[in-house]
Amino acid sequence: MRSRSADGDRGSVTAEFAVALPAIALVLAACLASVQLVAEQVRLTDAAADAARALGRGETEAVAAAIADRITGGAALAVSAEAPFVCVTLSSAGDGFLAAIELRAESCAVSGGL
Repeated sequence: MRSRSADGDRGSVTAEFAVALPAIALVLAACLASVQLVAEQVRLTDAAADAARALGRGETEAVAAAIADRITGGAALAVSAEAPFVCVTLSSAGDGFLAAIELRAESCAVSGGL
């Protein structure tokens, strides 16, 4: 025999789940987006280091840009030289709804090699 209070609570778990599901999905999407941004930042840092080393060895800016483009897929490259260093700055915007976030990485190398 069922109690009358059990009939009144029927479906409440479904309703609570329906209310909580969008919040859970939003938190999961934010976590995945942050992982994507961290991975892109690591790629930018590696590409900046590779491009700076190439410039330090005496390669042209076109070669350094090709190296950075191969790793990042289209980051903006800026080069500055202050003896004895050559520095590379790469910047890239996020994708999709993360386009408002700009990532930047800088690396320097000794110019002329050793």
